[in-house]
Formats: sequence, structure tokens, C-alpha cells
Amino acid sequence: MESNTKDRELLITRTLNAPIDLVWEAWTKPEHIANWWGPNGFTNTISTMDMKAGGEWNLVMHGPDGTDYVNKSIFKEIIYFKIISYEHFNPHIIATINFESQGDKTHLTWHMLFDSEDILQTIVKAHNAAEGLKQNVEKLSMYLANQLNKQ
Repeated sequence: MESNTKDRELLITRTLNAPIDLVWEAWTKPEHIANWWGPNGFTNTISTMDMKAGGEWNLVMHGPDGTDYVNKSIFKEIIYFKIISYEHFNPHIIATINFESQGDKTHLTWHMLFDSEDILQTIVKAHNAAEGLKQNVEKLSMYLANQLNKQ
């Protein structure tokens, strides 16, 4: 029997104009991810980012209105240049990011699985999560372009 989770998923794919080594570094180094993580207008303070299975990722997202959003995640799987998967708490989400090298570009697939359709809809309504995810990927794309321009 096939499980259908479409009603509780957010998914975005994007081909980024940067090589996989730079995309991977932007995702796995706190000094990089702090500069692009989150929707437009957000900044971040990362206290822990232990990039290994079982490692913690603790950050505070600072909203443009001054609200702080405490985030805690545990990395579930890290496969160098291939997969980052983490379990996020409050709300509970399993996120899996797949990376695929395409020469000097990288194809990114970001999948977020919520516990229920109700939780997903609540987060989408309260925080405009689907649009926030798009903005997050756009910020990553711009950050990568700026990093390439520095080289």
C-alpha cells in the first residue's frame, strides 16, 4: 500500500547557478547559513550547528518586527554533497534537502513533511510558510551569486 503525504508536504525545487561545493558550504557552515536563512527581512543567530547525524542545530530567527523565533532541530542524515535531513521541533517537521551536481550548477530539492494537514495549514496561514520557503531559496540564490562575485 502506497502512503500519500501530499496533503502535509511543502516542496520546492530549484537549479542554483553555483557549483555544488559552494552550495554545500552555504548550507553547512553557520557563518554562511546565518546570512540567508529565513524569509525576507529575517536575521539569524546560530548557537549550535553540529553537522552530523544526531547533531543539534539551534538558532534564533529575528523577525523584522522584532519577534524572536527559537528553532531547534536534530540532524537525521548527512551525506556529503547529497543529502541534509533534519527533524525540526515546534512545529514538528522532517526536512530533507537533496543536492545534485549539474556541472557548474546545483539542483536543489527541499522537502518538508508535517505531521498532519492541519498543522501544515496552520503554519501556512500563521506564517505564510509556502511563500517563506520560496523567499528562503531566493535569498540562498542571491547569497550564492554574491559569493561567486567575491571569488
